[in-house]
Amino acid sequence: MKRANIIAKGKVQKVGYRDFVQDSAREFGITGYVENLEDGNVKVVCEGEEPKIEDFIRGIKVERDFIDVVETSLEYEEPTGEFKLFKIKYGDVPEELGDRLGAALIYMGATNQKIDAGREENKQGFGMLAEKSDEGREENKQGFGMLAGKMDIMLEKQDGTIEAIKGVSEKIDSGKEEIVTEISSLRADLRSYMENKFARIEHEIEGIKAKIGMT
Repeated sequence: MKRANIIAKGKVQKVGYRDFVQDSAREFGITGYVENLEDGNVKVVCEGEEPKIEDFIRGIKVERDFIDVVETSLEYEEPTGEFKLFKIKYGDVPEELGDRLGAALIYMGATNQKIDAGREENKQGFGMLAEKSDEGREENKQGFGMLAGKMDIMLEKQDGTIEAIKGVSEKIDSGKEEIVTEISSLRADLRSYMENKFARIEHEIEGIKAKIGMT
């Protein structure tokens, strides 16, 4: 466990910074509190596991929307375990209400500006989209024309390919016939050769038998 005391300086009051710090602390499972100081700074006291404390400290040094943390001071202490969760400490009630109302008005004004800007961008975007749609239609027409031409060429090539395949097939069939004829001829030549060979062997055997008196 680790305890840290942090002073955040900059544009940190009346801009929702304490709510941001509280949300961040609860995401990390950190306990403690955050409060506004009279000098315009914000004080954060937190306890938790050391890695989470370090990540939390880095995370609250932000510059977003109306929040601008320009500097932080940091001190570490021994944890006391006195906190059960992370809270926002509020000061004088009327003053806090005024501060929160002011922050809400600032956010509402910024939101309205963003909405107006978004509407203008949408108008421009729809105009550009319509132009691109018209351009896309024309490109599609041209594209389909080119595609049709390419398909005709491909069909012609396909017909040529089919004819070539037919020619090859005919050559293969002719080649088969020649091979069969050649094999038949070889078989006949081999049979004739073997018959002659066996006849000579038998004649030689008969001569040997006669010489040794076996006939």
